[in-house]
Amino acid sequence: MKTILAFFGLIVLTVNSYGQNLSSPNSELELNFELNSDGTPVYALQYKGEEVIAESKLGLELVDDDKSLMDGFEVKDSSTSTFDETWKPVWGEQSEIRSHYNELAVTLEQPEQDRYIIIRFRLFDEGLGFRYEFPQQDNLVYFVIKEEHTEFAMTGDHTAFWIPGDYDSQEYDYTTSKLSEISGLFDDALTGNASQEQFAKTGVQTSLMMKSDNGLYINLHEAALKDYSLMNLNLDESSLTFKSWLTPDAIGNKGYLQAPAVSPWRTVMVSDDATNILASNMNLNLNEPNKLEDTSWIKPIKYMGVWWEMITGKSTWNYTDDLPSVKLGETDYSKTTPNGKHAANTEHVKKYIDFASKHGFDALLVEGWNEGWEDWFGKSKDYVFDFVTPYPDFDVEEIHDYAASKNIEMMMHHETSGAIRNYERHMDTAYQFMNKYGYTSVKSGYVGDIIPRGERHYGQWAINHFLYAVQKAADYKIMVNAHEAVRPTGLRRTYPNLIGNESARGTEFQAFGGSKPNHVTILPFTRLIGGPMDYTPGIFEMDISKLNPDNNSHVNSTIANQLALYVTMYSPLQMAADLPEHYEQFMDAFQFIKDVAIDWDESHYIEAEPGEYITVARKAKGSSSWFIGNVNGTTPRKTKLKLDFLEKGKTYEATIYADAKDAHYKTNPQAYKISTKKITNKSTLRLNSAAGGGFAISIVEK
Repeated sequence: MKTILAFFGLIVLTVNSYGQNLSSPNSELELNFELNSDGTPVYALQYKGEEVIAESKLGLELVDDDKSLMDGFEVKDSSTSTFDETWKPVWGEQSEIRSHYNELAVTLEQPEQDRYIIIRFRLFDEGLGFRYEFPQQDNLVYFVIKEEHTEFAMTGDHTAFWIPGDYDSQEYDYTTSKLSEISGLFDDALTGNASQEQFAKTGVQTSLMMKSDNGLYINLHEAALKDYSLMNLNLDESSLTFKSWLTPDAIGNKGYLQAPAVSPWRTVMVSDDATNILASNMNLNLNEPNKLEDTSWIKPIKYMGVWWEMITGKSTWNYTDDLPSVKLGETDYSKTTPNGKHAANTEHVKKYIDFASKHGFDALLVEGWNEGWEDWFGKSKDYVFDFVTPYPDFDVEEIHDYAASKNIEMMMHHETSGAIRNYERHMDTAYQFMNKYGYTSVKSGYVGDIIPRGERHYGQWAINHFLYAVQKAADYKIMVNAHEAVRPTGLRRTYPNLIGNESARGTEFQAFGGSKPNHVTILPFTRLIGGPMDYTPGIFEMDISKLNPDNNSHVNSTIANQLALYVTMYSPLQMAADLPEHYEQFMDAFQFIKDVAIDWDESHYIEAEPGEYITVARKAKGSSSWFIGNVNGTTPRKTKLKLDFLEKGKTYEATIYADAKDAHYKTNPQAYKISTKKITNKSTLRLNSAAGGGFAISIVEK
């Protein structure tokens, strides 16, 4: 192959043209790369001989540059290589991960400007990753990106599962439509969350899942996003070509780089089997290996929280409804009137600790424990938190001692309110406070506009902060669960203390009017491609008005569906989100939440169709036990479940938590049935899933 490449190099020198093909290890995918007549780099991708990405341009437009990094290129060098290794994640869906790809690296030179870049392609069996690299050189040192002009030319009017290209939020229900229908549905999809200028024109967000008319599943995303702005995708409807659209900063620039530097990887996954998209580790494999020498302190967590009662409006984060002049640590709360609904008080928290301890949970999250929430909810321009000053009714030391006596760790909550610089000023003190009182993990929040005004959650400036917070937390052996931060792109491999993210429409939105019943059949194909989500499942009381008479929302799910989420919505950080008294009404169903594992040796994706259903089986880490979850969309369906993944020659007992015959997410969500059955790897189970329902199965060796 090296000889052939040398031959191609000779052709480049003599006829000033270049073309190169690269195949995946299993030869099912083929990449074509070349320079067109004006020196613009272009690529195309085929799967089993069928074109998936038609000829698409590559390049970057720079600010104040007469000749951007878009055309006028000649090939300076190229090389190919093969990589194959197996590595072990600190935690994850499986105990070992194989990274196997063929690589093409093309060095492109602009002779007139005397500068060059590298475009590096990696072709896995499940898809393609490529990025721009900017080596150290004299004539490309500091530069500002005006726009990245990466294209993904689709070959048909595919069905897409999409959310609007917002610069600050991913908290949308998914819209399912043809590509040609996106612009017509865009305004409806916004749901009035923000003004038009916050959006990438009529763009969509990645991870974007699509299905072609002839049954190909195609996914566009990015990996290893750091020191760069997040990519949205704008669609040229005339050609059905997606074009990258980076998140701007306060003055409209898209990125500030200093060579040597690299862009994130742009990814295209493709298969004729939807389960292969779910099973892919390509996003992880495009990230750097673990950088933390000691990971012994990083542990998956099953937790409860003083949280859902505030989300539903039953209780409050704030201690008083007054709006005192908040000077953190100095406010005289004796001059205010307690509202009587503040949930984070010592005695109430102890009751949660008792319940969590009794049922074998690891940790308890408490939100609203610290001063400043009155000012935050009062929309004052002065609201900030110091992350160490508790309200007068929350005794930090008493809670710490009581939780320790019950073998429960406390999970910290840091709501930054978008004041990133304030958070960074207080971060060391806040993490030291956590170390002192035994908090090993933190749920951080970034609700609201980023301060200073004009920056975006997904711009380069904020993205650098999110990674800085994870790196700083590692110095204090603290795990991070970041909410309202940028969506994950596989960085958990490099920094495994990034144990969870939200960055999508989670369970809390079920208390704000509900999410579509099929929402959880789409998220694993989209948001979870980049990493696990703290989805906060486990709601058993679907009628929110029973918690708060002023809230008429409804959780669009059955109890069986909620149980299945612990398997289908992978996360090493799993919450039992409902109130203890609701679990006490259904203790037989609650048993599955108590039993289900949160770290795995194996994962098998049995059946899947985005927007319709997903069935997943996982083997618990260091155990012979298995857990299966199925979530279903709006159409009732039957599943014929073969158990051939179980070990041969062994007998197991399956406990099946299924929708009752008359179950329905809206009219009868709490109808379920529990049964047991002896099984082997030759067994087949026939199960029904209601609309918005599903099933969960616990399998124990006998």
